[in-house]
Amino acid sequence: MNSRADLAAQVRDFVERHCIPLESNAHVHDPLALDAALSQLRPVARELGLYLPQMPAEEGGLGLSWVERAAVFEEAGRSYLGPAALNCAAPDQPNMISLLRRGTPAQQQRYLRPLAEGRIRSCFAMTEPAPGAGSDPSMLRSTARRDGDGWVIDGHKWFITGAVGAAFCIMLAQTEEGPTQFIVDMDHPGLSLVRAIKAIDPFAVGGHGELRFTACRVSGDAVLGEVGSGFVEAQQRLEPARLSHCLRLMGRARRALEIAQAYVCERTSFGDRLADLQQIQAMVADCHIDLHASRLMSLDCARRMDEGSSVKTESAMTKVFVSEALNRVADRAAQMCGALGMSEDAPIALIVRELRPFRIYDGASELHRATLGRRFLTH
Repeated sequence: MNSRADLAAQVRDFVERHCIPLESNAHVHDPLALDAALSQLRPVARELGLYLPQMPAEEGGLGLSWVERAAVFEEAGRSYLGPAALNCAAPDQPNMISLLRRGTPAQQQRYLRPLAEGRIRSCFAMTEPAPGAGSDPSMLRSTARRDGDGWVIDGHKWFITGAVGAAFCIMLAQTEEGPTQFIVDMDHPGLSLVRAIKAIDPFAVGGHGELRFTACRVSGDAVLGEVGSGFVEAQQRLEPARLSHCLRLMGRARRALEIAQAYVCERTSFGDRLADLQQIQAMVADCHIDLHASRLMSLDCARRMDEGSSVKTESAMTKVFVSEALNRVADRAAQMCGALGMSEDAPIALIVRELRPFRIYDGASELHRATLGRRFLTH
């Protein structure tokens, strides 16, 4: 097994030599092309001892702490293929954690093992079209009613990341006892993938799907966790998911900045290198300030999680700041590169497109600010 000291460097080398060269083969809005790329990359990651950094050793993972994962996730995130190649990308990574914490032995054998091994993918279905659940999960409209020893699920979900090509979903539905999580196979009768929604971020593994549950009957053992505790269990999933997103996308923003810095050091205009202009120097400095602050906030949150402390407040603050800071970094990088930054001849424009929705995913910045403000004013 790799030593902790050189693991991040080995991940960076893996991303540079194996992931980035395959990016051009994973076509925009083509989730199946992404799966084909991953089928080439995951065996290499396993051979190099980089696979499953977030899982315990007894589950085939590297058993890294949150602080140890931080640098690994950031280096993996330099390519949109990197985290998935290491099998530490959303939504599979948080789904693995949910199954590990809440799954029965039978559920772990049926879903967690093949998911961790990379033989299947999954998705998490909570978001609904208006007037259903979005930023306000209490607006949940999907229902599950008891029917003998099973349940009948009806509902409509959309913007479900990873849905195209997934083997199963973890979905949230309202029951008499309260919101409850269910595991449903994607080919189960009564569940249909309506479409893949074309979104601003075209390289999401499995795309963003729209799902319908119509008289979808599942057995009693489809419940994940406890009946009626779905909101609590979903929240336990979201806190580490926010931090993981911050770490992975930090790598993407840093890559955009590295490309921009190399560009301004070579490009001349009106007789001077762009890098010699104070406006460019200020933009580069601001980018490094944003990245440094983002990394420190993320590491503090990771340390607290390793200590077993609640990070409800810290993860929300970190997610708001980092999502906005990384957007600033990528936007400045695109600006420094001019027309090149707007084109797909360089990856910066695509990185900008990936980072923009992060201010909405895992809770919009406005929602987090409102929740944090109320929390601070009442304590």
